[in-house]
Amino acid sequence: MGNVRVIEIKESVFADNDATSKAIREKMSAQGTLFLNVMSGPGSGKTTFLTTLINRLKDQLRIGEMDVDIETSLDAQRVADLTGVESIQIHNCGLCHIDADMVSRALLEYDTENLDLLILENIGNLVCPAEFDTGAHKNVMLLSVPEGDDKPLKYPLMFQVSDLVLINKIDTLEYFDFDFEVAKERILKLNPNAVVLPVSAKTGEGIERVMDWIMEEREKL
Repeated sequence: MGNVRVIEIKESVFADNDATSKAIREKMSAQGTLFLNVMSGPGSGKTTFLTTLINRLKDQLRIGEMDVDIETSLDAQRVADLTGVESIQIHNCGLCHIDADMVSRALLEYDTENLDLLILENIGNLVCPAEFDTGAHKNVMLLSVPEGDDKPLKYPLMFQVSDLVLINKIDTLEYFDFDFEVAKERILKLNPNAVVLPVSAKTGEGIERVMDWIMEEREKL
């Protein structure tokens, strides 16, 4: 019978990522820049929501945006065109996520010292992005009405790591079998500390409350 060596690895496989994330947060905090990581599934209305939010906030805060995609710079260009803020595109070489090292390298190309708010629009995926700390101060997640109120049951980690969960496209509630209170209950069962808010990127409903939340988080830096 062959010999088998057992090697105990007590250090987290995410240890390097965690260290880089901590360094990013410390840098952003020292600058007074609130860094938000925005996640969702494809088609949730993330880019539309962000353009609406940025246009409402840009007279009050100096804002920058970074967009992650496997290919194209369509979303980053759309944000830049519709808001006028500086936006950069990060291509992640076909991966389903972005990690802290990728963010750190992107920040070398982006002068954030004069920003009050930096937004990372993560890749559209409800699994991988939730697994990696990007160095953001807070995680924001969009769940759209057409996706269904069962998503917290199917993708629990995404909701467990999110500080703010936005139920988007509430202007379509009458057309879909979506129960806001059921979705909220499921989210809070997974993450009692999450803030859950209804919004509509199309009509602007609920955006003011999101703006208030951002201002409150900036005060905590």
